[in-house]
Amino acid sequence: MLFSREIQIKKKVQVCIVGGGPAGCAAAIAAARHGVKVFLAEAHTCLGGLSTAGGVPIFMTFSDGENFVADGIGREILDRMNIEDTASPMPNSISAEILKRLYEKMLLEADVDFSFMTEFIGTEASDNSITHAIFNAKSGLFAVEADIFIDCTGDGCFAARAGAKVMIGDKNNKVMPATLCSLWAGIDWAQFRKSGVNPKQILLQAFKDGIFRNNDPHHTGINQTGKNLGGGNMGHLFGLDPLDEISLTKGLIEGRKQAVEFERFYRKYMPGYETVELAATASLPGIRESRRVVGDYILNIDDYKTKRIFADEIGRYSYPIDIHPATTKRKDQAEFKRLINSLRYKTGESYGIPYRILTVNGFNNLLVAGRCVSTDRPLQSSIRVMPGCFITGQVAGVAAAIAAEHNVGIRDFDIYNLQLRLKNIGAFLPNFV
Repeated sequence: MLFSREIQIKKKVQVCIVGGGPAGCAAAIAAARHGVKVFLAEAHTCLGGLSTAGGVPIFMTFSDGENFVADGIGREILDRMNIEDTASPMPNSISAEILKRLYEKMLLEADVDFSFMTEFIGTEASDNSITHAIFNAKSGLFAVEADIFIDCTGDGCFAARAGAKVMIGDKNNKVMPATLCSLWAGIDWAQFRKSGVNPKQILLQAFKDGIFRNNDPHHTGINQTGKNLGGGNMGHLFGLDPLDEISLTKGLIEGRKQAVEFERFYRKYMPGYETVELAATASLPGIRESRRVVGDYILNIDDYKTKRIFADEIGRYSYPIDIHPATTKRKDQAEFKRLINSLRYKTGESYGIPYRILTVNGFNNLLVAGRCVSTDRPLQSSIRVMPGCFITGQVAGVAAAIAAEHNVGIRDFDIYNLQLRLKNIGAFLPNFV
């Protein structure tokens, strides 16, 4: 039995972006600043994705130690964030409330049309091109017609539902564990720093004392995000399937249980945390890995090792290979340490990012940006973090604007034009002449 109904075409734009995380925001700002009409749909209640609703307390590295590799819109976001955030001592820490407002302000300044609580549910396509994106919102079902579409969902939902080829996790489709991040209040940061105590050093003792149900030695701890506030990116949701709502439900329940254990741990063992309070757990789970959309090229570990330069290079990045251990077993923990230490770059080193990892194989008007770009698994563990998303997001936005301006496909313009425009907005392109 089949069911069908007519759906209103509510908007007609040049560029439609699905997902308002770091990649989606960068793409929207870049495209709109190039003069095209943009609509961005965000399923959640704010922009920023894991940097806001997901509670991740730190951007990760923008630099290779010598060069600001996530330059352009990435630098602008960081600089504007730091002007307003006077309480956090680290220049790349995240105050979620400040960042939510900043993303909104920047999209409004660029005249981007966007809406929250607008969930993507499907596509219409014809002759290898997407014609419409279909959404569900409070007003009901509606469609958006656009020239170019950009998938910034993180999970590659748009591309996958359009029929694009995807890759998932390792050879057995297993992905890195997720984390439910958290917000903490009542921390005496001066006392904690004066003590010199490292939480990692006493995790095993706390496990033996019955504080934790599971002994997870991989612990990134709590980063300062305010005068007495901290953001926790700790604990793992092992075995979680980020593409299954039942698994996600169980994972969120488990994450909230873990947060209570961490509250007991910090109060009992850590100086400066004697009166710490768990203020909130994130409203989005911190997914590190799910789908990777197959593009015209798959950026891979050999490219990373050789620090490869590409003719269609649209950026460079330098974050290490960071595949979180799949279990708490000693062999998995040891493999994580081996990878992240043996493949770490020296100061000033980086790998090239080709435009072809954004162009979705088999489609003429579909780009992808963010953590689900076309890479192998090791490379995904590097480019997935927020500065990497800023890089690919701004590229997708500029490329979409060029294609829309000239009424051509995403491959049908001179790559030099794209590189030149990126250079003009500050992108780090040391090999572009």
